[in-house]
Amino acid sequence: MTLGILSDTHNYFHPQLPEVLAEVDLILHAGDVGTPEVLDELEKVAPVRAVYGNIDGQAIKHRAPEYQRFRTEGLRVLMTHIGGRPGRWPKGIGPLLQRERPDVFICGHSHILRIERVKALGGMLYLNPGAAGQQGFHQVKTCVRLQVEGGVAKQAEVVHLDG
Repeated sequence: MTLGILSDTHNYFHPQLPEVLAEVDLILHAGDVGTPEVLDELEKVAPVRAVYGNIDGQAIKHRAPEYQRFRTEGLRVLMTHIGGRPGRWPKGIGPLLQRERPDVFICGHSHILRIERVKALGGMLYLNPGAAGQQGFHQVKTCVRLQVEGGVAKQAEVVHLDG
């Protein structure tokens, strides 16, 4: 199974996304979607699970919760928009991760691409796909394709959307 993971589109649907995500089984959007049209376009490519972010209004909040908790191919996934980073979790996230013990924790918000294993949480994979939109300080628009086999995240491939 392949997961396509992106965040912080801020109303922008990058024209390369259909091609980049064409072979994924499930798309995960970690918030700051912007407009429902972004989700509509993603759903034309593959099934989508999303969370709302701090810029998202009611139209997105009707379609996406604050947290997504699910299993896919045996992999336990927890996703929210504002998740901080290892060692710098916002209030409530550290205890949530201790309690839930996901295999993969996905968040956005920072616009900073970061993928790492967190030994203190049993080797949990922390994944922030950076930002796929035009707004923000980031220089490169990114998303991630994550290969999952037998309940294990095997390989993360970072995709630079502008070439």
